[in-house]
Amino acid sequence: MANLGDIGVSALINILGAFAFLLAFALLRIQPINDRVYFPKWYINGGRTSPRNSGYFVGKFVNLNFKTYLTFLNWMPQALKMTESQIIDHAGLDSAVFLRIYLLGLKIFGPVAVIALLVLIPVNVSGGTLFFLSKDLVVSDIDKLSISNIRPKSLKFFAHISMEYLFTFWTCYMLYKEYERVASMRLKFLASQRRRAEQFTVLVKNVPYANGRSISDSVEIYFKKNHPDHYLCHQAVYNANKFARLVRKRERLQNWLDYYQLKCERHPEKKRPTSMTGHLGLWGEKVDSINYYREQLTEFDRKLTMERQRVLKDPKYIMPAAFVSFNSRWGASVCAQTTQSKNPTLWLTNWAPEPRDVYWKNLAIPFISLTIRKLVISLLVFALVFFYMIPIAFVQSLANLEGLEKVAPFLRPVIELKFVKSFLQGFLPGLALKIFLYILPSVLMAMSKFEGHVAFSVLERRTAAKYYYFMLVNVFLGSIATGTAFQQLHSFLHQSPTQIPRTIGVSIPMKATFFITYIMVDGWAGIAGEILRLKPLVIFHLKNMFVVKTERDREKAMDPQGVDFPETLPSLQLYFLLGLVYAVITPILLPFVLIFFGFAYFVYRHQIINVYHQQYESVAAFWPHVHTRIVASLLISQLLLMGLLSTKKAANSTPFLAVLPILTLTFHKYCKNRFEPAFRKYPLEEAVDKDAEEGGPEHDLSLKSYLSDAYLHPIFHSFEEVGLVEDPEVKVDKKPSHHIITPPASQPSSQSTPNAEAEMSNIQKYEFEAPGNAYHYEVEPPPGNAYHYQVESPGNAYNYGPETHSNGPNGFHYEVEAPGNTYHYEDESPGNVYSYADESPGNAYHYDVEQQSYTYGDASHHNYRY
Repeated sequence: MANLGDIGVSALINILGAFAFLLAFALLRIQPINDRVYFPKWYINGGRTSPRNSGYFVGKFVNLNFKTYLTFLNWMPQALKMTESQIIDHAGLDSAVFLRIYLLGLKIFGPVAVIALLVLIPVNVSGGTLFFLSKDLVVSDIDKLSISNIRPKSLKFFAHISMEYLFTFWTCYMLYKEYERVASMRLKFLASQRRRAEQFTVLVKNVPYANGRSISDSVEIYFKKNHPDHYLCHQAVYNANKFARLVRKRERLQNWLDYYQLKCERHPEKKRPTSMTGHLGLWGEKVDSINYYREQLTEFDRKLTMERQRVLKDPKYIMPAAFVSFNSRWGASVCAQTTQSKNPTLWLTNWAPEPRDVYWKNLAIPFISLTIRKLVISLLVFALVFFYMIPIAFVQSLANLEGLEKVAPFLRPVIELKFVKSFLQGFLPGLALKIFLYILPSVLMAMSKFEGHVAFSVLERRTAAKYYYFMLVNVFLGSIATGTAFQQLHSFLHQSPTQIPRTIGVSIPMKATFFITYIMVDGWAGIAGEILRLKPLVIFHLKNMFVVKTERDREKAMDPQGVDFPETLPSLQLYFLLGLVYAVITPILLPFVLIFFGFAYFVYRHQIINVYHQQYESVAAFWPHVHTRIVASLLISQLLLMGLLSTKKAANSTPFLAVLPILTLTFHKYCKNRFEPAFRKYPLEEAVDKDAEEGGPEHDLSLKSYLSDAYLHPIFHSFEEVGLVEDPEVKVDKKPSHHIITPPASQPSSQSTPNAEAEMSNIQKYEFEAPGNAYHYEVEPPPGNAYHYQVESPGNAYNYGPETHSNGPNGFHYEVEAPGNTYHYEDESPGNVYSYADESPGNAYHYDVEQQSYTYGDASHHNYRY
């Protein structure tokens, strides 16, 4: 059992380690070569340029301004300058609410620590029970400051019960005020956003298959029938996972081509770069690198085109799901928050995640397999929790060497060395447990992805939940049970069975010494290591040496990521649990918890301002889970105190605690009903107000343009980036009003577009609102062709027929005459001419690209050239 001296050694080691990390950070952050590692957030926002772009050669790597070394600690006050509203604008609401959790810990445990140390420590010290039990049990000086030192049947237990009531009421009050504040911040944040795609869009799952109709057509028909006044458009969901892998391979080839082209441009006097065609470029035929990678890209583009056509044409690649957008927040709210079908397993609707938040790979998972996947993962998590009990037990044996020594006396010569003993008991247990937990979040994240969640935010919350349950069972309850078994093994073997419950009741508070060492390792030195960013620093420089070839590579090498919610939130909740459980049992632990919350708040504030770049914005959707687990910590602390007092034969005082869990559960239910709907549903009243605020004659048209590709599958984004020629039969209909529909006007497009329009007449209804208007869309294919679309005048003629141009090799002119408008498609010449024309009476608009000149004109003959 660690005594005060061992705790002092551990504290010294961790304080020195934390100070060394902070000092190293303060010096490394001002070196130009590390600027992208410690300020990536500002590079991404465009608020910072590299200091390596100017100065002497040495100055590109080392800071030669010696005055900055005198003020290397100025980052500390700078981290506190930005206000909460500025942090929300700079980093988002998720980051601001995450910081408030640390402030909540300070608000709760600050007053609790003062009262507990002033009231309960003197009461515990005056008990004197452990002085009589020290011959039978392994005890330490810290144990004598705990409730274990109170004699059975003592009236002093009323002091602990009173403090438990006081701490519970104070914690509930602070939780209520914080829940109210965060809910208000969430609603205010949503109201302040002019337009967010997820406010108008729902994700529809388990769309039923219908004979003769594609999934896309089924979605359009269903929502036009059931939401005729509010349905706007939709986008089908494709299983494009294989295509995504091909795109990533193409990006690597493009990277090599960019690298060799840049190398050739920088040193034109040198011989053109060459490569070998064998594996990893280690053997094979020697070829010109630039030409080789151009040929590789051309061949790869053909593969991409074939794969893309297969995805778009083959019905099996279209999943029974879609993102459906509405023309108002009210319409989306009604759809997302109601049941759509008599069969509750069909047409399942829920709010769509933010576009950046969508985990596209899991959208391809069939709905029927999700339940099976969740069952499998539940069993695996259960097995994982109990599998980890083995290393946890070993770690606890290190923390209780005296107890193990009585069973294994041959270890005594090594254990009795003073420094080794202090190191093993005061530092190693917490470090070993931290190492065992290091790989766990990655394993749990893989499990959550297998479950099939379709949003990164949900994946991280589910991973955080698994991690929390693991830490509750293994780190907290497992440490107490295992530690007690090893520690008291000798006494258990030499006493009557009737005395075992009493021994356990006395021994549980003794685990405070282990948790103190864990807090110092994880919460002090660990947080200091977070600000140093040693791992990202090493990886960034290794990538710079071996991987980075272009400026784009250098930006990717920064990889600031965001707040690691799956790991940090469960760790935070563990500290709340430790503080609330031991506030009454062993109050000496509270100062260590307070130091953690204060130090972590300071460090994470700096990281959020300068480093972290959140992938998504969930608008503090994780807060209800944080609140619930803090309330659960309160319940655990109350039940453990009741169990402990029952072993103390405090029959007169224990019943007073029975009502406390009931009051705590009532408080939780009230908060859940009062505040949680703001995190689960969007108020219709708020939706109506926002719709009225943004309403106007141009609202629907601009909204459709905004939402048409907000949830566009990455297959289409990536295809545009690589610049491949689109097959007209599989043209991506991101903005239906701006594309020529390949089938005849009377035929709906089956399933080739994410937002397929049903009929040409529908397009005219929305886009051609008056005779004479013309809409023009141009696509420039490989050099030599130009595409021209125009609406000339009332008279409706569709031309598709071969024709020859004087300045073009050949062209195609197809013609179908019908009443209405004229649509003209022609292939002109390599002159790259683009025309936008409206030849109706009164106005003429002409957009022209010729010889790098642009002209805009109107009927009044005013011309503007730029």
